[in-house]
This record gives sequence, C-alpha cells and structure tokens, in this order.
Amino acid sequence: MKKYNAIAMAVVTATSISSLPTFAQQQDQAEADVEEVIQVVGSRLSYRTATDGAAPVDIISADDLAATGITETAKALQYAVPSFNFPSSSVTDGTDAVRPASLRGLSPDHTLVLVNGKRRHKSALVHLSGTTGRGSSNVDLNAIPISAIKRIEVLRDGAAALYGSDAIAGVINIVLKDNDSGGTANAQVGQTYEGDGEQYKLSASGGFKVGDTGSLTLSGEFHHKNRTNRAGPDPRQQYPELPNGDPDPREETFDRYSFHVGDAEYENAALFANYEQEVVEGGTLYAFAGVSDRSSESGAFYRRALQSNTLTEIYPDGFLPILAPDVKDYSAYVGYEWLLNEWTIDVSAGHGMSEFQYNVKNSLNASLGPNVTPTSFEAGTLENRETNVTIDAQRFIPFLNNSDLSIATGISYRENSYQITAGEEASYIDGGYQDRPSGSQGFSGFTPESEVDQSRDNIGVYLEAENQLTTDFMWGAAVRYEDYSDFGDNTSWKLSGRYDITDRFAIRGAVNTGFRAPSVQQLYFTNVSTLFVDRGNGLVPEESGTFNNLSDVANALNIGRLEPEESQSYSLGLVWNGYDGLAVTLDAYQIAIDDRIILSGDVSPMDSPAVADALAQTNADNARFFVNAVDTTTEGIDLVVSKDYDLDSYGSLKAQLAYGYNDTEIDSVNLPPLLDGLEQVLFDEDERVRMTESVPSSSASLGLTHEMGRWTSNVQFSYFGTYSINYSSGKETYGPNWITDITVSYALNDQFDITVGAQNLFNEYPDERGEGNQFNGIFKYPLTNSPIGFNGGYVYTEVEYRF
Repeated sequence: MKKYNAIAMAVVTATSISSLPTFAQQQDQAEADVEEVIQVVGSRLSYRTATDGAAPVDIISADDLAATGITETAKALQYAVPSFNFPSSSVTDGTDAVRPASLRGLSPDHTLVLVNGKRRHKSALVHLSGTTGRGSSNVDLNAIPISAIKRIEVLRDGAAALYGSDAIAGVINIVLKDNDSGGTANAQVGQTYEGDGEQYKLSASGGFKVGDTGSLTLSGEFHHKNRTNRAGPDPRQQYPELPNGDPDPREETFDRYSFHVGDAEYENAALFANYEQEVVEGGTLYAFAGVSDRSSESGAFYRRALQSNTLTEIYPDGFLPILAPDVKDYSAYVGYEWLLNEWTIDVSAGHGMSEFQYNVKNSLNASLGPNVTPTSFEAGTLENRETNVTIDAQRFIPFLNNSDLSIATGISYRENSYQITAGEEASYIDGGYQDRPSGSQGFSGFTPESEVDQSRDNIGVYLEAENQLTTDFMWGAAVRYEDYSDFGDNTSWKLSGRYDITDRFAIRGAVNTGFRAPSVQQLYFTNVSTLFVDRGNGLVPEESGTFNNLSDVANALNIGRLEPEESQSYSLGLVWNGYDGLAVTLDAYQIAIDDRIILSGDVSPMDSPAVADALAQTNADNARFFVNAVDTTTEGIDLVVSKDYDLDSYGSLKAQLAYGYNDTEIDSVNLPPLLDGLEQVLFDEDERVRMTESVPSSSASLGLTHEMGRWTSNVQFSYFGTYSINYSSGKETYGPNWITDITVSYALNDQFDITVGAQNLFNEYPDERGEGNQFNGIFKYPLTNSPIGFNGGYVYTEVEYRF
C-alpha cells in the first residue's frame, strides 16, 4: 500500500466513540498486518503501536464511526475527540447548513483538514451570525460521507512548519477506504423522541481490482432528514387592530407555533472514489475524488401580518421565510510516487471547489408590491476554489549511533480564488412600493456592488529531519518558508522529541511556531443583509453591511489591510504503556496567537460622523469589518486512559476514558485607530465572550464496548462543560450536560448485522435561556453553540450487509 508522503506522525492515542478504539486494538491490528504500518499526520517515520510517537494523535476507525449510529461525520468526530467541538445552531442564516467545527477551543479556521494527506479546500460560506467562529470559514466535514472513510487521524499539535497555513490548533487527516475487494451496504432509519426529525440514510462502499496491481474503491451515500422544531408559541399581536380598536378575531385562531427553531430539513448525496495502481515496480499512480450535493431548508424570523415587510395580499397571516441553500462540493487529486535512487518522490496536483448558492422560499420583496414581487428568489452564490501542486522527496541517510536520519523536502504551489455572484434583481432591488423594506425577506440578495472575483497564490518550501537516535530517544525538526502574493512571507519551525525512561514510561514534547494566512473569504467577502439585532429594546431588523478591507468604507475609516496570524506553541506529554492492555497518555499545551482576525462589532452612523459619512453612499444601517485585533493564549490538557478486559466465558470488555480541558485568555486588544475613538466598538463584550467562552472548557467521555458471541454492546457517557453567550442584558452560562448513548448489535450471520440504538438516551436538553432573553418565550433554548443540540433523544435501527 502506498504511504501518503504528506501524512505522517507517530500515533498516540485513540479517543473513543461508542465502540472505542483502544491502544491494544491498534497494536493487535498492526501486528496482524505488517504492511499497514501506522504512519499518520505529523511524522514520516512509521510505528507499530499507538503510543510510539512524539505528539498526540487520535485515531478513529471506520468501525468506530459506524458504531455510534451518528449520521454526520463532524458530529461523530465531536463524540470521538473531547477537544473537538461541533455545536448546533438555528436561525443563523447559512450556518444552519454548514456549521462551524473547531479544535482545542480555537477558531474553526485554525485547524487544517487533509484528505489522504492532501490539503482540503474550505467552504465558501462565511459565518456571520452569533455562532462560535463568527467571521471564519471552515472545511465542511459533512461533505465527506462516513461510508468513504477508513480512519480519521487527529493531530493535536501545531504543524504549520509541516503543512503550512491553518495548522495552529492541529490537523485532521481523513484517510479514504482503499480495499480492492468486498464492501458494505448500510441502511438506517430513526427519529427523535418528540416524533420529528425523521431521517434515513442509505450508504454503500465497495472495492474492485484494477488489473493485477491496482484497486478502486467507490463509496456513496444518500441522507435525508426532516426538520426538528423546539420553538415556543409566539404570544405577540399578529394582526392590526380593527378600526374600532378591538383585536382582530383571527388572533384567537392563529397557529402560534410559527417559528422554526431546530435542525434544518436536509438532503445530501455524496460519491467518493479512491484509486491506486502500481504502474511499474516502485512506481504508483494514485487518484481520489469526491462530489457532494446538499440542499437544506431552515427558518428565518417570522414576519407578522402587521409588519411593513409583509404584504397581506400574498400572506394574509404573515409568513416564515425559508432559507434553502444548495451546497455543492467537488474535489479531485492525482499523483505519482516513485523511487529515484535513494529518494522517494511524490508529485501531486489537486483542485477543490465549494459553491454555496443562497435561495429563499416562502418570501417576498415588499418594496415591489403584491402584483410584482416573486415569492422565491435566487439570492446569490459564493464560490471558493483551491488548486494545489506539490513535489515531495524523502530518503534515509546513515546517521550517528548507527541510526538512520529521515530527510524530507519539497515545494508547493497553491492558488485560492473567491467569487461572489449577485442574486436575481428582485432579491435586492428597492421597488419603492409604499416605502416598504427592499430585498427578499429572510436573506436579502447579493447586489452587483457585492460581486467579487479575486484570487491569490503562494509558494512554500520545507525541510524536515527525523531520527530515532537510540532505542530510547527520537527527535524531529522542521522549517517551512511561504511567500504569498498579497501580504508577504512567513517562516515557521518546529522541534519535537520523545524519551523512553523505561520500557513502559515515556516523556514527549514539542515547540513550534505557526501562522494562518487571512483566508480569501475574509479578504474579499462583502454583503449587506438583514440581521435582527438587540440594541436593548428587543430584536429589530437592520441592514448590516460586511465590508472587505479593500472597500471604500474600510478605506474611509482607516481599517487597514489584513495580515497573517502568528502562533507560538508548546506541548509536554507523558505516556504509560501498562500491563494487560492498559495505556495512559497525558498531554499539556499552550498556544499563543498574535493578531487574531475577527469580524468586528457593528459601527453605525449614530456612533460617529465619520461612520455616517462612510456609509452615506451605501444602503447599510451599520458596518463591520475583518481586522487583526486580538492576542490570545490558550492552555489545556488532554488525558486518555484505555484498558482491555478478558471476561472469559462472558466475552471481552474494552474501556476508555478521555478528557480534554482548554482555557483561552485575551492578552491584549490592538485595534486599528478608528476615527472618533470607536476602537472598543469593534471588539465588544459579545465578541470577547464568543472568543473565550463559547465552547465548553471541559469535555470528557467514558466508553465501554462489550463483545460476547454474536452480540456487541456499546455504551458511552459524554460530558460537556459550561459555555457562555452574551446578550444585551448580560452574559448567560449554560451546562454542564451528560449525554448517554447506547447501541446493541447482533450478527445474524457472517454477512448481516442488525443494530438498535439510542442517542441521548435520557433526553437531555440545554439549559433554558433567561426569561428576558427568550424573545417572548419563542427561543426557549440557546440558538447557538450548544454542544448537545436541542433535539432531545433519538432512536434508530440499522442494518448492515457485508460482501
């Protein structure tokens, strides 16, 4: 099997899902299949057990993912790795369709995602609402179906010196299935305890021989999910009063469950392929590609019949605008790896594209009047493209103490482009009808002034060295230089080491610098959209403008150009390989990041004459910008304890405890010298809380897997600590929460398994919002950042066929 040259690093620990991957499992597998040597993100050396490396790596196998019964890749990963966060959100525009995910409490764009060791493109969506990671764009992990995944490797350490931009919090490498025969077919159906959220997923994966030396693995999935709704009834007046001052009699019959707060209705189809072929002895051609097409429907704010943004001739009782984006992802890589004298050369090229098309249904443009306005709109399209070309070379040379020194070097070229296409004219135009609000309600379309088509490129070169100097000591070093066409250059480096004090006890550590280049989304995104903002008198609609740093508005206010974020990271860990399958790892870390990029708070004409002048030529009520503004320090620990038990005639039991803690503190705020002393408006208390407290500081899991005969039972207890959201009335803290998941599987024969399970067995919900923050009792639970969602319990049945 081809070793992915960009992949690397010593494996450490395998955090669990429901059926937990233990160190003993990994060691048994490595010993049983010598050709599948463990070689994962972060190092070019190969290892045979899961605790041999110099940095912490979680390994989650396909079986571990499948055993949870969770249908989304990102959510399954959340329950596998305590330091990984994938919160739920609702009524957050496009974020309802592509949710942010993050590692170690940092921003979603501080984690680099690879597929088969090659860089994966990010989503075109920019998170604009009040979720964690506001202002960022992340890789859409749910575009990669679980059925296509062989394993997921999570490097919990800085690795910008190895991989370049973004790898500040860590690296997630998704390894695709590569079998040349056999496969699986799977069907799952389920629903919430409340009786909504019905879903079904059909998936299949199969491998085929290609000639005598090649293989092709195809994996496909179709997933449909109905919406859930946990909105409270709307007690507000819905209709204008009658001429005599009496309430409209329709108030008595109006369906007051008019909002939609919950998971969006969702449909996703995906197909992935993974191919490799030995063309000549020592030369392997490889390629992989994937396509994902998703549609979803989620609710905006309900428009009441008495409001000016409603036309009662079309919607006599008001209406709920539906955001229905189409999200498409395409990617393809091809490469060739061969031996040239003592060198292993790997040349590859790949291209990825994310397209996010905004559609709005059950809506209108009130300014066009009842006889002209459509009720559905194409509101514009975001498109992110990325092209990567890399040449890597690696060899071993004799070194001190009769050891071998691994030398790796390479050069990479990357081009990123970002495009915004305006929506249809009716989605943004002001038709002038009765001075009614313009634009499609729910999401106003992108205007021609918002259109952009920009790109940037960079070249990177790196050099790595690794060496197992003695049986007890290994070390590694790396340096990487990158030059960008927009902001300039950056040099990052990393040193790592491990010393085995005894055969069972080791100490490991690393120090590194890193960086994250401003994304093309942050550089070029611009739009004016309707947001509901609480200025102290309840939620009201405002035309909120996001202006990129090249805009006239940003230039008028001296916002300045974006620069890269830079980091310094330190880690120190202990490894204990005990007796009878016991393994313990404990890793502590500190990550300091300078010049973090934020999406600022809103400045309005009321704040300053300078802002009023800058916004005079726009239709925006307020403005916000991407700015380098904040220095932070994040500290944390990760603990994993794993143990196997032989229960004789009662089968076997595998147990694993995983715990992660992180805390982010703001060291300083360095805002641009905005006119009229409004610097603090750009980074207000909302943003401070969102950056430091919007994800749980503590997360943990305890998983038990019992096997006896044809039966396999999995129980996992997951703990999510407290997190906070800031409202106009002050900060509210939610949690902690315990979630229990259970599955029971029975093997009917060698080919068929049937599984029944319950996620969130005891029907846990987030804490309710304070009475003053429930928007008249409609928003009972927090709309953003809940790690456990707001659906309650879920039951399902699954059937799998192996061939």
